[in-house]
Amino acid sequence: MHDFDIRPWGEWQVLDEGEGFKVKRIVVRPHQRLSHQTHEHRAENWVVAKGTCTAVIDGEVVVARAGESIYVEIGQAHRITNAHDELLVIVEVQLGAYTGEDDICRLEDDYGRAEVASA
Repeated sequence: MHDFDIRPWGEWQVLDEGEGFKVKRIVVRPHQRLSHQTHEHRAENWVVAKGTCTAVIDGEVVVARAGESIYVEIGQAHRITNAHDELLVIVEVQLGAYTGEDDICRLEDDYGRAEVASA
């Protein structure tokens, strides 16, 4: 059915996708963070469904709680962090001509994954 993957920081699942968009449910375990990364072909809108997201967008720290959202433009360096003791759940809407998992350029990664690879 829909793509799903377990990562060192948590997991993601594709909820829907079509031409020019993809919707994911992202779960970040307590005190974990995704790689610091950019995308060449897509923007992302993150809606926090549960918990508190502490994000870095082009060097600026942005905090969003349940019901709030963060927008990341194409090419902006970004990172999602869960600095708290409860799960962080985000609904991510990717918008762009290409939303493949290989549109990630990792700038830094806590888990030793390659700089250019999938999420």
